[in-house]
Amino acid sequence: MRARQLSRWTAGLVAVATVGTTTACGNPPTTAGTTSTDRSRPVGNERVAEEKAAEQAALKAYAGYLSASRSASRRSDPQHPELTRFLADPLLTRVRVGLIKARANGAVSTGTLRSDPTVISVDLDGEPPTVEIQDCLDATGYRLVYVADKKPVPGTRGTRHLATAVATRYPDGRWLISGGSAHQDQPC
Repeated sequence: MRARQLSRWTAGLVAVATVGTTTACGNPPTTAGTTSTDRSRPVGNERVAEEKAAEQAALKAYAGYLSASRSASRRSDPQHPELTRFLADPLLTRVRVGLIKARANGAVSTGTLRSDPTVISVDLDGEPPTVEIQDCLDATGYRLVYVADKKPVPGTRGTRHLATAVATRYPDGRWLISGGSAHQDQPC
């Protein structure tokens, strides 16, 4: 019984630890020759530079998110200070709930999580501006183990799968990862 309950929450924790929930994949944006009828928006080279800067900021936030999540997962610490530096709700809450469940069951994450992210879309005109990221996460060396005996939690074997994330620019200018999804049924 305990193993069945653990496998349910651990599958969710592994997914949250590798990337949260609910975003969609899209096609890469085309930035060459960008034009605008709104005179307040940048055009041409200015627009391309703005989009490139957004891509870089979003990828930096995503790398910070993965690093903060791994650090927090090593101690199942839902209050790890780096989480709020790179994550925003609703993903922040999902990650924290997963960490709370792991702690309650005496489990922590160990191992290595490999990532190879790319930007698939940039929407600087949206409210708020967003950047979508697609990643091939390799969690084959990432495990959830019991603190007491370091034995793997049943049902937590990692896979190599597609993941998506959404970076959102907030009014203070920060890019934070606010949503994401682990597509464990889509190997990469």
